[in-house]
Amino acid sequence: MSLQKLIQVARGLLPADLVLKNCKIVDVYNQKLIYGDIAIVDGIIAGVGGDYEGESIIDAQGQYALPGLIEGHIHIESSYLTPEEFGHLVVPLGTTTIIADPHEIVNVAGLKGLDYMLRAAEETVLDIKYMLPSCVPATPFEHAGAIVNAADMEQPLKKSQIIGLGEFMNYPGVLTAEPEVLRKLEAAKRAGKLIDGHCPGLLGKDLMAYAAVGIHTEHECSTIEEMTARLALGMYVMLRNGSACHNLRNLLPGVTAKNLRRCLLCSDDLHAKTIFDKGHLNASLRLCVKEGMNPLEAITMATLNAAECFRLYDRGALAPGLRADIALWPDLKEFRYPSSVYIEGKQVAQAGHYSLPFKRAAIESVNNSVYLQNFTENKLCLHLKGNKVRTIKVLPGEVVTEKGLAVVNSNAEGDFVYNPQKNIVKVAVVERHQHTGNVGVALLQGFGLKRGAIAVSVAHDSHNIIVAGVSNSDMFKAIEEIKNIQGGIAIVLDGHVLSSMPLPVGGIMSDQSGIWVEEQLQHIHVVAHQKLGIEPGIDPVMTLSFMSLPVIPKLKLTDMGLFDVEKFEFITVEA
Repeated sequence: MSLQKLIQVARGLLPADLVLKNCKIVDVYNQKLIYGDIAIVDGIIAGVGGDYEGESIIDAQGQYALPGLIEGHIHIESSYLTPEEFGHLVVPLGTTTIIADPHEIVNVAGLKGLDYMLRAAEETVLDIKYMLPSCVPATPFEHAGAIVNAADMEQPLKKSQIIGLGEFMNYPGVLTAEPEVLRKLEAAKRAGKLIDGHCPGLLGKDLMAYAAVGIHTEHECSTIEEMTARLALGMYVMLRNGSACHNLRNLLPGVTAKNLRRCLLCSDDLHAKTIFDKGHLNASLRLCVKEGMNPLEAITMATLNAAECFRLYDRGALAPGLRADIALWPDLKEFRYPSSVYIEGKQVAQAGHYSLPFKRAAIESVNNSVYLQNFTENKLCLHLKGNKVRTIKVLPGEVVTEKGLAVVNSNAEGDFVYNPQKNIVKVAVVERHQHTGNVGVALLQGFGLKRGAIAVSVAHDSHNIIVAGVSNSDMFKAIEEIKNIQGGIAIVLDGHVLSSMPLPVGGIMSDQSGIWVEEQLQHIHVVAHQKLGIEPGIDPVMTLSFMSLPVIPKLKLTDMGLFDVEKFEFITVEA
């Protein structure tokens, strides 16, 4: 870019490459609207407001010009889409930059999974900035597909596409100053990179210690108390609105004029189905406005705040010298989709459709990832010594679980027997990476499943196979189907596979289009609710996939057994 040309265009001495005329320009700095034109040259904004001429002129006809939306924290893999296809879906919704943590694929495939994600990101106009996964595996209480230690992080942290260290879920390791944890934190600091946080429920002096090591953000707040405590320590707080976790509405009353600039929006985990049904960050903006927030304040959280949080000082606002990442919207209330989207001054989407040619990166380095060692149906048996049991109790709309207590039926061998009068089924995690043969078995309460079984190889964060069912035979059949399709989702009833969706990319992502994935998920949801009896208020796939995450309270299941997250130790199913 020629600075001389930029100056001359800004002064009106030369025509711009592109002028968006007659805009209502959202000024996120002053929280007001500016009326006029936006002049663009070499992908950079030269002038805002007033009257400009250009080689190409587009009349915005009074539409609102917003900075491109910036996603603060997301796991692309949770959409079941590859990075290219994810960009294909969200760019037409006004998203131009995302901060992605690829710890799902790295937990499956190690650093070759990261390399795949970097290559795939090159095939989409969506600007994908990556955080280097910090906890692979998330804990030592499960078996993932890889181990990434501090020494392994040194080289990736030098890459320009890696802007920080991903969510540091091992907060107990921080508090006890585990040597390897400290080495990871120090590696990020040496590289001059940010560190994302993840410490649900942490307060007081423990939170103080966590913030003291340089943790920059938090996206796990579920209460205003947690939110304000983190803001007070200088952390940025992300208000999450994903497919399984919906904290945005609850936290919005805690956003004030005084702390607004330290708050941003994120999705964390977002199904393709949710993108089609509700949208992406545009859905969060819609919710903010519906809940009474000033639209300009909501937009600021989704643009300028995110840019400043992640030190992306070349974007986040519509001002001279910044990237021309712009979306034209017909209103600031519904936020359905923008009429057109520009990234670095090039039109990349129009009327909800991606405008550019589409190409995929090769997946050979990250497929064929499901290995089961000596797996038999007998490994799904529980051997209860009594009928009083602990259960993993599902909370609708949350990935946090409660500790349940129940009295259940069992057979002569002590194995659990399903009782249709009680909302309790068996759940199992089958290790699929390291040939350990491990199978963890426990009981799940409140999931709503009444018949058959459902299995997925998307089981956060180690992504073993997790299955829930009313009988060992249907659970076994569902796991065998996952093996046959080399990862994905399977629903079985009375020994028959009713529905399955292959996810060949690491067992967690599809190599098909977003439309195909959405159609498959729609069918899976219909079958899960209508045939298996899972209640409509529960997302059958997303909910199940988080029942194996041993860093989110209170009880979870890994391939090694039932885990008490609060005590950070394994416990028995018998109470």
